[in-house]
Amino acid sequence: MSRTTIVLGIESSCDETAVGIVTHHGDILANRLLTQVDEHKLYGGVVPEIAARAHLDHLDKLIDGAMQDAGIQFSDLSAVAATCGPGLIGGVMVGMMSGKAIAAARNIPFIGINHLEAHALTPRLTDRIEFPFLLLLISGMNTQLLAVEGVGAYRCLGKTIDDAIGECFDKSGRIMNLGYPAGPFIQKYALACPDLAAARTRYPLPHPLKGKKTLDFSFSGLKTAVRNHVTDGMSETDKQDLCASLQQTMVEILEERCTQAMMLFRSIYSIPSGTSPAFVISGGVAANKPIRDALETLTTSHGFGFFAPPVHLCGDNGVMIAWAGIEHLRLNRQDGLDMPARPRWPLEDLGREG
Repeated sequence: MSRTTIVLGIESSCDETAVGIVTHHGDILANRLLTQVDEHKLYGGVVPEIAARAHLDHLDKLIDGAMQDAGIQFSDLSAVAATCGPGLIGGVMVGMMSGKAIAAARNIPFIGINHLEAHALTPRLTDRIEFPFLLLLISGMNTQLLAVEGVGAYRCLGKTIDDAIGECFDKSGRIMNLGYPAGPFIQKYALACPDLAAARTRYPLPHPLKGKKTLDFSFSGLKTAVRNHVTDGMSETDKQDLCASLQQTMVEILEERCTQAMMLFRSIYSIPSGTSPAFVISGGVAANKPIRDALETLTTSHGFGFFAPPVHLCGDNGVMIAWAGIEHLRLNRQDGLDMPARPRWPLEDLGREG
């Protein structure tokens, strides 16, 4: 890359319409995001048809705004990257087709991005970490432990067998009528709890798969246990205690699995005990401060270096898509304009010919 490489990234896999522009030096030239919280609040969750329509209504304006923020013309772009999956197919199609249209009109490369890979690679933008590294990917629809060996090279060590951690947060919050999206409300209520030990005694919750020799996760039973504790007329104090118990249980589940994963990672890659490989958390739930703090402490105690994107880059955003495009472009990887949208696209299936 002799001249500055500039990639425009488009993200539309769920309920965030986002556009980012990034250089190969790691400079973020633009980061525009439009949330759809108000559109979906009435339903307590994302409605795919409403999400797709909102992407269609707003994406062009976001792209224009991002270009103005960056102070560039379309002729300055080196490539366009867009999420091609996994996600809600209607929304994915809106962003993907917009990206393909720009690439075709300007005769520049189009790069189809796996949304999960974009989350995985974000810490290489913010912290310049090297491969391989251990990744905990935690979001509304995903909970996975992965060994990241390179761009497009992922080894799944463990994943949820039912609900994702973010899904458990959202559904638990809905059961308690906390508001939408529930994650920030649960954190707020939990932090207001005056006595965590007493709260956990009042509201004991299970640790699914605890003690099992697996790195997989299960959160469905935890969500059900929360439902069983919820009663009509719960006070604010009741909600604070239940949220605190739930959040701490989540922390302990993650700590147990990540401890096992760190030992396995060292074994797989023959990492000497005196070195500090990178442990990364990424995805929307990585914005939860108690989870970040607990995993940072755990990571340090096991001799790993802790890395997490800044909070504003944990959720879905266009910057991560643009950066993933940079990573693929460095390896001379691009995609045809016939690349399909994929509602399901596991990271393990990402292998491409370089």
